[in-house]
Amino acid sequence: MANRPVNTGSGGAAAPPPLAAAPPPARPDATPAAPAGHRATRTGRPRANRAGGGPGTSVLAWLPYLIVLAGTAVGMFVAWQGSKYAGRGAGLVGASLLTGALARLILPARYAGLLSSRRKASDVLALALFGAAVLAVAIALP
Repeated sequence: MANRPVNTGSGGAAAPPPLAAAPPPARPDATPAAPAGHRATRTGRPRANRAGGGPGTSVLAWLPYLIVLAGTAVGMFVAWQGSKYAGRGAGLVGASLLTGALARLILPARYAGLLSSRRKASDVLALALFGAAVLAVAIALP
């Protein structure tokens, strides 16, 4: 029994069918043919991603993200100055995150830039929850 293959069933195993000869390797310059019944691949102009990051993306799409990033950085810097300013710094960080949530809520995806990483509802919810939590900590700090 120890020498018997695992998947042979109750009787002896039949020899597996011989493998077909491998097809010759494809030429590197040949494009692969799509299998029958499948859609053809697009070969035209490249599509922009969901956030509008294509070739025509506006520079203004970076503005909301940079505002939130700058506000958060300033808040962190203020909080870094000492425990006397920790509440003010946390307040700035929380307000910046809430501003980001508001910007993501009112701006379309192509103008929200890097603030739009998921669906609009989850982006707004995440930024608003984090902003409110940090703001609550800022209020609780003396």
